[in-house]
Amino acid sequence: MTKRIVLANPRGFCAGVDRAIQTVDTILRTAGDRADGLPPVYVRRQIVHNKHVVEQLAGRGAVFVEELNEIPDAAAEAGIPVVFSAHGVSPAVQREADARGLSIVDATCPLVGKVHREVLRFVREGYEIVYIGHNGHDEAVGVVGESPEHVHLIEHAADVDRLDFPESTKLVLLSQTTLSVDETADVIAALQQRFPWIELPPSSDICYATSNRQEAVKLVAQQADCMVIVGSANSSNSVRLMEVANEALGARGEAHRVDDAAEMDPAWFAGVSTVGVSSGASVPDELVAGVVERLQELGFTEVSTVETIQENMHFVLPKALRSV
Repeated sequence: MTKRIVLANPRGFCAGVDRAIQTVDTILRTAGDRADGLPPVYVRRQIVHNKHVVEQLAGRGAVFVEELNEIPDAAAEAGIPVVFSAHGVSPAVQREADARGLSIVDATCPLVGKVHREVLRFVREGYEIVYIGHNGHDEAVGVVGESPEHVHLIEHAADVDRLDFPESTKLVLLSQTTLSVDETADVIAALQQRFPWIELPPSSDICYATSNRQEAVKLVAQQADCMVIVGSANSSNSVRLMEVANEALGARGEAHRVDDAAEMDPAWFAGVSTVGVSSGASVPDELVAGVVERLQELGFTEVSTVETIQENMHFVLPKALRSV
């Protein structure tokens, strides 16, 4: 029996993640040696939700902080760049940065930035906004922070019951960019039943990469007995890819999420003839290559690819770096 690997394509880096990583990489590459002992760059939170990417950049000198108050005043005075992650920040964080005179390089994904602007526009026009997102996720925290009194975060269909708006309320729905149409369908149905006048968001708000990767995984799962999704546990889109893979596999097999090949258990592949492989939007392809290599060691020698669409999206670097 020939044992096969089927790779999903597209997989891995999306344009927003690539731009964010390139932002930090560009600063690291162009930073000169410092005599004052300060690092070349600070990054607020994980630049993208992948531990290997963060560890690699930290190994090259980037210093990651949870909050801006961890950055010393000497760094602000010296003009050390501070990068905001791909997930975006709230106005409160931006105000704190401005008040301290920090040299900000904003690597917020342009698709996330668009949702921030939509919040401001709808609030100006007198709307209440229902926002579907993961409570505590960096992207959701930033978007809700634009107008906490007018943006109402819900995660599940059951959360709709705690919302209460009279029919005179102008109401609009927005969602976290990393949530696909499939994921939000039941929540949207519950919202429309409770508030039939709610306006739906532009379809362009849904991240193209989320939809593309999930569609590719569904197709690969049709050929597979088991799937491996490469991505970190705090990556919303990677976790969802695993769920999509499990749904598509059904009773035929199981999907597993790993950060890298070292987390794979050979027992997963007992009696399996075809393994599907994909990765989240913040995962470097070398981690997928490591998984493929490990599967080949386990006897999965034939490798093929299922491609659903070719992605050609590209975002330019943040304005502060375009002359670098």
